[in-house]
Amino acid sequence: MDVPIVLVHGLRVSGSMWRPQVEALRSAGRRVAAPDLPGHGERRGEPFTLDGAVEAVCEAVDGLGGRALVVGLSLGGFVSILAAAAAPDRMAGLVAASCTARPAQALTHVYRIPTVLMDRLPDKGQAVNERFHRLMLRGDGADAVLDGGLAMEAARPVIDEIAEMDVLGALGSYPGPVWLINGARDHFRIHEKRFLDACVDGRLLNVPRAGHMVSLDQPENFTQIVSDAADVAAVREGASRRRLADPPAGRDG
Repeated sequence: MDVPIVLVHGLRVSGSMWRPQVEALRSAGRRVAAPDLPGHGERRGEPFTLDGAVEAVCEAVDGLGGRALVVGLSLGGFVSILAAAAAPDRMAGLVAASCTARPAQALTHVYRIPTVLMDRLPDKGQAVNERFHRLMLRGDGADAVLDGGLAMEAARPVIDEIAEMDVLGALGSYPGPVWLINGARDHFRIHEKRFLDACVDGRLLNVPRAGHMVSLDQPENFTQIVSDAADVAAVREGASRRRLADPPAGRDG
C-alpha cells in the first residue's frame, strides 16, 4: 500500500508552493496534502507558534489515515523535524529539505537583519519579495509561490519561535528514515554533516543546479526524490507489518 505524503511549506509562503509536486504526485495516484501553517496562506492572521505548526502537520497526517511521509522545506523542514520527534508513530519517514543549518546562526545572519530592514518599508517588503521570487524561480514556480500570498508579517514571530530550537536533538530522537535534501547552491547547507550525523537512519542528497527553493528549482528531480522516499517508506511499513504478523518461532525445549 502506498504511503501518503504531507508537504510542509517555508517561511512567508504557503501550501501553494507545492503545486508542481501535488499535481505530479496525485497524477501518479498518490495521496497528498499541503497544509498552510498558522500565520500563512489561508491562516494569515493566526499567531504562529511551533506547537501550532506541529499540530497542523499532525492534523494533515491524520487526514490521510494517521501515518505519512512528511516533507518539509526550510521553515517547513524545521517544523517537520519537530513533528517527527513529537509523534514518531505517525511518521513513516521524514524528508527535510533546505534546513540543514542550526536556526540560531542561520536566522540571525539570513533572516533577522533583512526582516528588520523590510519592516521599515511601507509594504513590509512585499514588492521586493515578489520581484525576487519572479526573478529567481523558473517556469510556473513563481506563480505557485505567489498565488498563496506572502505573509510578510509572519517573519518576526517565526524567527522568535525557532531561533533557539534544538533541531539536532529533535532530529536525533526520531528513529525512522530521514532524507536530508539540499540544493547544491543553497546557503542553508552549512551544517549538513552535523544534521546527517544526528540522524538515527539518515541519508544526504544534494541536487545539482538548485538553490534554497530546491523543490521549485528542480521540480521534477525533487518530486522523484519524494516518490522514491515514499516507496522506501512503504516497503519498510510492509516489512514491519509482516514481522508483527509472523513472529519468530520459539526454540524447542
